[in-house]
Amino acid sequence: MLKVTDLAHLLVSAVLKEGAIAVDATAGNGRDTLFLARLVGPGGRVYAFDLQEEALRRTAGVLDQENLRERVVLIHAGHQQMSDYVVEPVSAAVFNLGYLPGGDHNFATRADSTVAGLEAALNLLAPGGLAAMVVYPGHREGLAEKEALLAFCRKLNPSRYAVIFSEIINRITPPDLIAIQKY
Repeated sequence: MLKVTDLAHLLVSAVLKEGAIAVDATAGNGRDTLFLARLVGPGGRVYAFDLQEEALRRTAGVLDQENLRERVVLIHAGHQQMSDYVVEPVSAAVFNLGYLPGGDHNFATRADSTVAGLEAALNLLAPGGLAAMVVYPGHREGLAEKEALLAFCRKLNPSRYAVIFSEIINRITPPDLIAIQKY
């Protein structure tokens, strides 16, 4: 079975083409940023956000190893500030929420800023674009974040957005996937 992050990547790969613009709203260890940088190719651009300098250093290291750093703009800011840095239409936005793996678990994404970040991403999405969010309800802030995101998504206009919510039902607090495509 695919992991939730792999499923998010599968969905994103269906809409993100070479030359496109993408956003990694939570750079973390750089895995999603690297995935996006490969898909957008040399003519595309990835904007990667993180509040933690350590996350941006890790992401830069991963990109440098693959010689893909020139495709990525690393931004030391929260995803809720996305529209301050990105102005062109975006084909895909990826959020891998929670805390920095291997980092301080007391420093995690929060419901209010994540909903604001998702709203910014949806405003930037081009028609046909997709926002994919991996949500971790098992960490301290995660359940509140999941509930806030689902409440926000339920209010999205169904003539403009399609929302998928996927959860594993036979495990205790596994990660969930929310995918939103803009029409």
